[in-house]
This record gives sequence, structure tokens and C-alpha cells, in this order.
Amino acid sequence: MAARIDKAVVSGVFSLDGQDFDVENNVWLVGDDDEVLVIDAPHDAASIVEAVGGRRVTAIVLTHGHNDHITAAVDLREATGAPIWFHPADRMLWDVVHPDTAPEEDLAEGTRFTVAGTTLTALHTPGHSPGSTCLHAPDLATVFTGDTLFCGGPGATGRSYSDHPTILNSIRSRLLTLHGDTVVRTGHGDDTTISAEISHVQ
Repeated sequence: MAARIDKAVVSGVFSLDGQDFDVENNVWLVGDDDEVLVIDAPHDAASIVEAVGGRRVTAIVLTHGHNDHITAAVDLREATGAPIWFHPADRMLWDVVHPDTAPEEDLAEGTRFTVAGTTLTALHTPGHSPGSTCLHAPDLATVFTGDTLFCGGPGATGRSYSDHPTILNSIRSRLLTLHGDTVVRTGHGDDTTISAEISHVQ
């Protein structure tokens, strides 16, 4: 069976500058009936474990270090035995949420994952955060963008360590160069395509 993409929407709290906001996060699962790679681990590990459905988790890949994307990562690791992959440029964000433990593996530009016969390649796209990273799966005509690119344009850059010119450069140089039909699967909200977002990146 070919690799497929499943989505779980997990609700929880996003903390920003001392204020808490209710938010829904997309968790992406790439795999088949036997094994799966999990992209992001927000809020509640039990919800993600339910979506995994007993499959072997090959990796937990975190697109960036903001708390609403990593809160459940350690519990998910304990539940599945899978290693956490995380870009070290966001370690200061990780340490706020998980000060007593560390990810197993450093995520970097060009890191490749193979699951269910499908390869995903890491694209370092700083701007939303210094370590923000997308995963490109050309066989699935998909890129998983975390909070770098949404339906309607770039991710927010009003947080500590974020930078608007940097995110625009990342999107233009790393994402808009992908085939226009590539489906953009985001950290929150609806899917879009690369061609649909070109006009939103100014």
C-alpha cells in the first residue's frame, strides 16, 4: 500500500506574552497501515496516539519550537518510543516547555526521512522562528509548512525570535520554487497550494 497522509486536529492552549489563547493545531501523519511519521506534537499526546492507531511511529518531526507545536512531544515519545527530531536553532523555545529533557536528533537542511516507501526532505525556512523547518514530499505532491506558510500568506512574525524579511526570503527561495500544484499542508487551518500563495507573498 502506498503512503498516505492523515490529519488529526488537536485543540489546546497557545501561550503568547503571558496570555493564553485557545487554538487548533494540525498534526500530520505520513505512512501506511504499518508505520507512520508524525509531524508536530501539540497539546495532547493521547489524541495523537489515537490517530496513530497502533502503527509503528518512525519519527516525531517538529516544524518549530513554539509551545503549541511541541507540548505533547515528550509524552508522545514515551508512548511510541519514537525519536524526536528538532532544529537546534529553536532550542531556546524547546527549553521553556521541556527544560528537563532534550530531543534525540537534530533536524537540519536536507535531512531525509523515508516512511512507507516515501521520502520527505527537510527545508530550513527560518523567519517564523529561527529553526522553522518544512518537509517536502514530492511523491505525494505535498509540503508540510508548519507555521511558515498558510492559506493566505506567510506565518506571523510578531513573536520573539521571528523576523518578517527572513520569512519572506525563506518562502520565496525555498517554497515558491516548488511545483505550483504542490499542496501546502499547514500547522493550522486549511490546505492551499504553492501557486495559490504566490500572490500573497509580497
